[in-house]
Amino acid sequence: MANSNRRRWVMLALAVTLLLPPAWFWYNLLSPWGYTAPAGLAAIAPDRQHRLFVYGTLTHGWVRWLVTGEQIVSTPARLPGFRREGLDLVTEPTAVTQGELLEVAPTSLRRLDRYERLGIRYERVRLTLEDGKEAWVYTRIKQPPAGTEPTLTR
Repeated sequence: MANSNRRRWVMLALAVTLLLPPAWFWYNLLSPWGYTAPAGLAAIAPDRQHRLFVYGTLTHGWVRWLVTGEQIVSTPARLPGFRREGLDLVTEPTAVTQGELLEVAPTSLRRLDRYERLGIRYERVRLTLEDGKEAWVYTRIKQPPAGTEPTLTR
């Protein structure tokens, strides 16, 4: 009897260990309930494709597919004047950040915004790539001093 109960507890612990990470991922990054965009974010133009430069996890096609539900083709791109530092970009005049350029529909951009926690963790800013054209780029929101409200760049 004790062996049977122990086996059940081990199976339960194993099930929780295997199911909890995917459930967390789905709820926080993909479900309609895990994220509420803060007020004041700029609207996404609904009638055109958007250029988006990515330099982290979104450079991987399988991550983009998990987040958007579609295969988004990317091309290599470079962002001059910035270097990658951890999860962010830091201004440095002589640096160049390697990444990928995506052309995404408004619905995909909304899903990518959700993944990046737009307005909470990241902001989406327009920067000029090496090809001379602008693209959206996610940059970490700088934490304001205690007691002040964050400002969002549009």
